[in-house]
Amino acid sequence: MNPQPMIVTPEDHSSPLKVVGEEITVLASGAETGSYEIFLQAGPESVGPPPHSHPWDEAFYVLEGTVEFGVAESVGTVGPGSLVQLPAGTVHWFRLGAGGARMLSITSREAAAAMFADIDRTVAPGDPDIGELVAVITSHGVSLLPPPD
Repeated sequence: MNPQPMIVTPEDHSSPLKVVGEEITVLASGAETGSYEIFLQAGPESVGPPPHSHPWDEAFYVLEGTVEFGVAESVGTVGPGSLVQLPAGTVHWFRLGAGGARMLSITSREAAAAMFADIDRTVAPGDPDIGELVAVITSHGVSLLPPPD
């Protein structure tokens, strides 16, 4: 594959994927860039994944609202303009704060876009079958851990 330059305007955005309470818009997939992926993530208060890790680096840039992040044993809340960078294999989770939040996320390689599309296609967004969700994400190399206390 030979990646081409691209400009993505709001009119070019694909429909958001429904991922267990979040809406995730793929702005640039690994198939398009030849490597990294970029997403716009938005959702209501308290939405977010359980503790997990995966074999790709990931960074989050908070655009609106606040987000509580758990990284390894640390927990902190960040607001607009904050960047959270996570090397591959780092155990992490997040919860969108009061009123919800929006953030930009970037991965270091092609992987998450396909996983999010599979979740959107096979897991009900409002009342997810947890077994089905776990099967989808683990098939994409994500490891789950017990939720925080």
